[in-house]
Amino acid sequence: MEEPSWYMTLLSNPFLRGLMIGLLVAVILWGRGLFRSRSLNLELKKLRDHLQTRFEIDSEENERRKTDREQLKQERDNLRNTLQVLNQKPGKQEIRQAQVYQRALEIMFEKSPGFAPAWQITLKDAEEEMRSAERGIIPFFKRMTSSTAHSPQGEEKSEKSKKYLELEDPAHG
Repeated sequence: MEEPSWYMTLLSNPFLRGLMIGLLVAVILWGRGLFRSRSLNLELKKLRDHLQTRFEIDSEENERRKTDREQLKQERDNLRNTLQVLNQKPGKQEIRQAQVYQRALEIMFEKSPGFAPAWQITLKDAEEEMRSAERGIIPFFKRMTSSTAHSPQGEEKSEKSKKYLELEDPAHG
């Protein structure tokens, strides 16, 4: 009889047979785990790259929005300044009204002999009042709040201008 080989003796031992089957199952599971781990790492790397790309896109978009917002603020300020300048410029109605007043003054100078001196005095008083209003804020507020009819000087001025504005009646001639 021949002597059995050493690996046959090992396979015939039930403990060693179970150990080998267990090791084989462990190696298979370990290989599967390695494969799964590698695929998960690749997927994780792909997701990180995607996330990095997304952050870059969002960052660029935020920078673009910030630039647009700053540009819109600048445009808004420019438009606001332009509007203030345009509001200070006289419009067509104001220019037309000033021309009508100028023509009315010319007609009054021609038709009423007493109108010119009264107008010159009133004009000089108004110019002096405007100069004093341009010197400071208090005269400006005084000019805006007080009327000539309520002040004693205003009553004197209005009576003085009434004297100059009285016209001779052509019938009494």
